[in-house]
Amino acid sequence: MLPAKNRLRTSKDFAQTTKTGVRATSLSLVVYLHTSPDLTSPQVGLIVNKSIGGSVTRHRVSRQLRHLIAPLIETLPKNSKLVIRVLRTNEDFGSELKDLVSKVINKVPVSA
Repeated sequence: MLPAKNRLRTSKDFAQTTKTGVRATSLSLVVYLHTSPDLTSPQVGLIVNKSIGGSVTRHRVSRQLRHLIAPLIETLPKNSKLVIRVLRTNEDFGSELKDLVSKVINKVPVSA
């Protein structure tokens, strides 16, 4: 489970991040990163829709991704919002997620 200060909760924040943030994609995931000057710690949210499977499958994927993203939170810019959208299930999201997170961090403008 992610710490409360690192959870993205509101639909407004999800929409802002997915519409205006930088994006990196792979076959299984899309990662969006948006920087905002009013944040003091990075926030992370997940989008796992019904096309992935039933409730049990979606929750298993969510738990797996939360476990994988927790150590990567330290690498995110302090004023950032990160959204992970799952496109299809995968046995191991680990290396794919690390690659996408590093790609979006590199795409963020230096002034942010």
